[in-house]
Amino acid sequence: MIGLNEPTAGEVLYDGQSFTRAEPEVRQQMLQRFGVMYQGGALFSSMTLAENVALPLGEYTRLSEAEIREIASLKLALVGLKGFEDFFPAEISGGMWKRAGIARAMALDPDILFLDEPSSGLDPITSELLDDLIVALRDSLGATIVIVSHELASIMSIGDDSVFLDAETRTVGARGNPRELRDHAESASVRRFLSRGVEAAAGVPAP
Repeated sequence: MIGLNEPTAGEVLYDGQSFTRAEPEVRQQMLQRFGVMYQGGALFSSMTLAENVALPLGEYTRLSEAEIREIASLKLALVGLKGFEDFFPAEISGGMWKRAGIARAMALDPDILFLDEPSSGLDPITSELLDDLIVALRDSLGATIVIVSHELASIMSIGDDSVFLDAETRTVGARGNPRELRDHAESASVRRFLSRGVEAAAGVPAP
């Protein structure tokens, strides 16, 4: 969806405009409307949190250093990292690392945020807090958020539209509201997969 791999068939459209077939200059302009948080955070270890968030601002805007610093501080505050501007990635926890990655993804006020496994590797409480933050950001910023996740609790709490990828057939197995798919999907395997979290919470072994 962001061009790291080219589709084997078809094309990706945004607002009716082809991203897949766009000329490099046009694709670059479209990419500036996206914000991406990679699964590992991908923060630069030699930069402070503020410098990490400021990097795309310095690359793609003509703002002054003072303006960039102010925006970087604001983005970090939005994810609960006010006061941590001058900390280095090695000095913060895994949950804070994820939040800093989201702050950098928001640097250019994107229309679409892509988050790759945002809850991966986090304890349940930290994961739930991060889910709440993502929902709050979605509602306050009005941005579309696309998440790749295998964490059922996160899918159920965040998602209002989902695509279930079937590993065996390598196709889309189902699409829709994840809570509705859990209860009413035509595919038994989709219902079983999406019910695992409910069964686990009730102490029922997953099939």
